[in-house]
Amino acid sequence: MGLPLFTLLSEVLVAFTIEFDNEFEHRTPHRTTQFGSGSGPWLVSMVMWSNCMRFVTDEGLTVRELEDLARTKTNLNGMQRWGYISTQGPPRSGVIRATPKGRQAREVWRALFGEIEKRWQARFGPNEIGQLRESLGALNSRIDADLPDCLPILGYGLFSGALERKRERLAGSQDELSLPALLSRVLLAFAIEFESESDLSLAISANVLRVLDETGVRVRDLPLLSGVSKEAISMALGFLKKKSIAVVEPDPAGSRAKIARLTPKGRAAQDAYHKLVEIIEERWKARFGERSIRVLREQLQRLVVAPSAIEPYPDGWRARVPKPGTWPHYPMVLHRGGFPDGS
Repeated sequence: MGLPLFTLLSEVLVAFTIEFDNEFEHRTPHRTTQFGSGSGPWLVSMVMWSNCMRFVTDEGLTVRELEDLARTKTNLNGMQRWGYISTQGPPRSGVIRATPKGRQAREVWRALFGEIEKRWQARFGPNEIGQLRESLGALNSRIDADLPDCLPILGYGLFSGALERKRERLAGSQDELSLPALLSRVLLAFAIEFESESDLSLAISANVLRVLDETGVRVRDLPLLSGVSKEAISMALGFLKKKSIAVVEPDPAGSRAKIARLTPKGRAAQDAYHKLVEIIEERWKARFGERSIRVLREQLQRLVVAPSAIEPYPDGWRARVPKPGTWPHYPMVLHRGGFPDGS
């Protein structure tokens, strides 16, 4: 069968996000820990537009109003500390406003969605992108939940969080939604269904549990194998160790490296992950139509590109770190800035 449907959705979304983020970084004054470039705000990823800056106006709004509009939570403390917003008043009812730096970033972000999508139309063909939009829109219209236009910041255990709100409205028509919003909604619906039947999150299962074995894998090799950052790996391994699913120990070969290996319970969990993914995809074929899922898979497969195919700008931070060997099989959207690989 090849890659699972959710992995194809993830890889296309991650590729769009990284191309989008590279362009935002290139055009916007910003700073980071290692690669600072002036007095701009702290560099964050596309998700922080979708769960925050898209809705923060110069007039201001409350936290409750922001979360109602975004249909998910943001890293409010981070966005304030990083220079995008200011808050005034009590934590939940105080007013949030965009700072001058936040307003500048907001204008760059707003233009990039259409620009990157047009770039993809030129690269893959306008019909390919149009047909993918149509397929994603058809699925999204049948998902009975009021999902956000982005993946949520992962919570404890790196779960996406079950969103219990029934669909009351759509934030715009299918044609008005950005391509990453359509991808995110369908992908999140899959993650929520998976996590409602699993003791482990899809993020941990797809990225870390998937690449471990009972013999042991060097911890330092896990970012390359999984496509997610060492910080994301550390969080995932901490949870797996707590659940007695994996252990981290010295390399028995005698090197100074640490290895992570599955326990018998972990091997059972890995098998359960693969089985549940197959069950949900078969369930989706019954629910949405076998042809619809098959066509969507084919469309996504034509858009999947290797990490090496997206070249960062020479002055970008991704140009100064080793290139990943693969995209994440599920985006690791963390509170650290929302980057899809947990960077």
